[in-house]
Parts: sequence; structure tokens; C-alpha cells
Amino acid sequence: MSRVGKAPITIPSGVTISVSGDNLVTVKGPKGELHQAIDADIKLEQNEGILTVTRPSDQKRHKALHGLYRALLNNMVNGVTNGYKLEQELVGVGYRATNTGNTLDLVLGYSHHYVFELPKEIKVTTTAEKGKNPTIILESIDKQLIGQVAAKIRSLRAPEPYKGKGIKFVGEELRRKAGKSASKK
Repeated sequence: MSRVGKAPITIPSGVTISVSGDNLVTVKGPKGELHQAIDADIKLEQNEGILTVTRPSDQKRHKALHGLYRALLNNMVNGVTNGYKLEQELVGVGYRATNTGNTLDLVLGYSHHYVFELPKEIKVTTTAEKGKNPTIILESIDKQLIGQVAAKIRSLRAPEPYKGKGIKFVGEELRRKAGKSASKK
């Protein structure tokens, strides 16, 4: 059995899970509603506030899908109850981030601004306090979508290893390299 797949999902009060005929799982909760299509071979059993994911055989494909869909469903349940929040900070002289609604405007040391239109499912806020790096705060109920958007924003100016300039997640540890002068000693 898959270690991830055999773990049961506890369904909090206020969350409902329904499966349609074409294996479309809908999770509704206090923060919103999410949908996920699952493979026809994977079965869901729901009783007394616990959801279990089962597979028909020990084929390699079924084993892989078993853990995958359990993890996706667990992320959906957590998303509609608590939501997800990611914070990124811009490290570099002159780096700025501003937002108007769901449009993010980034100044990253290039000759032009990056204007980034975010999906409507994501709420974005930016902060710029004196003496601190500007931060971008992303909030959503969809873990997959918020991670994808955060990775896209980070890819615009990934942190470099010498000075650490770029867009990084808050609390992320970067491996720093010594420059040329360190090797001469």
C-alpha cells in the first residue's frame, strides 16, 4: 500500500465532498469550492467524517495514482477550510512591487516593468516598509494554483548565489557562494 494513499482524510465540519458520475470530485467548505477530476479506477469511500481513497490492484500506475489523488484531495480539504498563504520578498536595490486589484507590477532591475495579471482565485497584497524588503503576499484556497503562480513570479528574477538578489520566499535559506576574492587568501 502507498503510505500516502492509505492515510485517511479527516473531513472537518462544514465541508462536504461529492463525487459526480464522471468522477469529478467537488469539495465545498466555508472558504469556497474546488473541483478535481480523478481516474475512473480510483474509488472514494466516505463514512463518519473520514474519506478513504482505495485502488483496485497493485499495478504501478494504480499505486502512483493512489497517493497522488489522496494528496490532492487532502490539499483541497485544507484549502476550503484554512486556505493557503505564500509570502515572497524582493531582495535588491530598487526592486519594488505594487498591486492594483489582481494586477501585480514588478520593478526588478530590468529596463522595463513586469505587469503580471493574476487569476481571480488568488488574492494579492504587497507591502513596502522602510528598512525592509518589499513583500508579495498571495492567498488562495487552491494549493496547486498558488504554487504555480508563486513559481512564475520567482522565475522572473530567481535569487542569485553571490549577493542573494532576486525574488525569494520568506524564510527560504539560500546557499551562498564565496566570490573571487575569497579564493586568493
